[in-house]
Amino acid sequence: MALWPQPRLYEAGSSTLWLSPHVKYAFETISTPKDVFDEIWSEQQVLGRNFNSDLVDETPKVHTASSKEILQAAVNRTKLALFSDRFVPYKFHPRNTGFEPSATSERKYIHQINIEEHQLDGSHDARKYISRDAYSMHIANEGVTTIKIVSFEGGLYALSTFSQLFYAHSGSEPDLYITCVPLTIEDSPVFKHRGLNLDIARNRIAPKDVRRTLDAMSFNKLNRLHLHATDSQSWPLEIPELPELALKGAYHKSEVWTVDDLKDVQEYGSYRGVEVYVELDMPGHTASIHHAYPNLITAFNQQAWEIYALEPPSGQLKLKSPEVPPFLTTLFNDLLPRISPYSSHFHVGGDELNTEAYTLEPAVNSSSKDVLRPLLQSFYDHVFSHITAHSLTPVVWEEILLDWDIDLPPSTIIQTWRKPASLASVVARGHKAIFGNASHWYLDCGLGTWLDPNLSNPDTSVKPPYHDWNPPYKNWRQVLSYNPLEGIPDDDAHLVLGGEVHLWGEMTDSVNLDGMLWPRVAAAAEVLWKGKSEVNEDATRRLAEMRERLVGRGIAAGMVQMEWCLENAGGCLY
Repeated sequence: MALWPQPRLYEAGSSTLWLSPHVKYAFETISTPKDVFDEIWSEQQVLGRNFNSDLVDETPKVHTASSKEILQAAVNRTKLALFSDRFVPYKFHPRNTGFEPSATSERKYIHQINIEEHQLDGSHDARKYISRDAYSMHIANEGVTTIKIVSFEGGLYALSTFSQLFYAHSGSEPDLYITCVPLTIEDSPVFKHRGLNLDIARNRIAPKDVRRTLDAMSFNKLNRLHLHATDSQSWPLEIPELPELALKGAYHKSEVWTVDDLKDVQEYGSYRGVEVYVELDMPGHTASIHHAYPNLITAFNQQAWEIYALEPPSGQLKLKSPEVPPFLTTLFNDLLPRISPYSSHFHVGGDELNTEAYTLEPAVNSSSKDVLRPLLQSFYDHVFSHITAHSLTPVVWEEILLDWDIDLPPSTIIQTWRKPASLASVVARGHKAIFGNASHWYLDCGLGTWLDPNLSNPDTSVKPPYHDWNPPYKNWRQVLSYNPLEGIPDDDAHLVLGGEVHLWGEMTDSVNLDGMLWPRVAAAAEVLWKGKSEVNEDATRRLAEMRERLVGRGIAAGMVQMEWCLENAGGCLY
């Protein structure tokens, strides 16, 4: 049974049932006494080893749609995908062999699919006991499928699993078949934050491409899309109260993300169980603001850029300018009310702050951390006041805590990336954290540098074989092998909320986006759903099938395995 991510628990039979487009779906909300609820879910894991009800987010602020409306939309998408993809798994069987059930024999059909949302009666909240993402599924020989959930998210993931169970028959349309009935699945994730960080600033990633990515993310049970929306190179995000930010800061007017673009993407994600949240990285990575508001930026586009930035162009928000706080107030008062109906988080960056840049800010004229830290604390106090005023959870990069020791609101989530020890350091200090180490989950790295050699500089580091800063390429096996909790004491593991796999945009745009993401993001999704995973032939075959299903849904995913290896199980072991 080739499911991706792999469920926590399943028992499968060997009988065949068929599915027609005319199968009936039913949705029911059931109010359940506590003792009956406990019996129903007695074997169901909550949030894996990391479950702590005190850390569980409140109901996501996604939209006003009901669970039934969200699930009805998901059912419609599932039916469309199932009967239009027509996935015939011939690649996974030896050639010239019969692997399909008879198309002419008498058939037994699945005739009913029941989705039951269980709610505790009285004042109890079921989601305090069971993960919102949990589901159970039973497909009986008699042709009835029963899916049990406690929230719409579990229903979305159950339908994702359900759609992976069926195959098209090469000689029979439109009916599909399943060969592992009776089937029981009980499933829930180890980590609650399962995300992708996507850079849409350095090169153009169109909203339609992000929507396509959201479809694939939902299919792989991911639930957070972190949009790195602005950077030093461009500011594509429209801010109506500061219209020149995007008009002058984007590469071109055709590359602006409008207010409606962002709203549509966030709503699209929310119907698929994916919270789309925004990052405005600051005070570093802000040179693009200079195009509209030059007085706010220090060290803009210095020709010796490597002194003032990790990549060109240099430029950072000033720390002692009286114009910066009111600018930020206007920015946040415009943006945060628009995104808060769809998102519980807001990322304010804080990585890679260059201290030399502040030697060029006359009011500071120093690169000393002793001088800069109180200024940075004041900067972030102002930023956090706006974020918390809109009931959003702040997210920052690890440097803000580990390098600068900035005082943070207690709810702040620290995003670690530089080395495994960072995660251990953050949670040891009592902070919530998400992981995504550059050694395993930086998908942009290993393709070679995008910098050109300066021929007038005999000491240039840009030379054969033209590596980038973080080789080698992170292939899907490397992504899958990442064990984020290695070295984390059990007493601190509950603070690890989950993680994000990263695609920075220096060498990615809409044209090559799918191949840069998939199937490697799917490999990360398995780690985020089930925890530590094994690289073996079973994983290869399951991921290869996921890849085929993604391709069938219009995702130009890269290869997982050579077709000969797939049709000859065991033939490519070494």
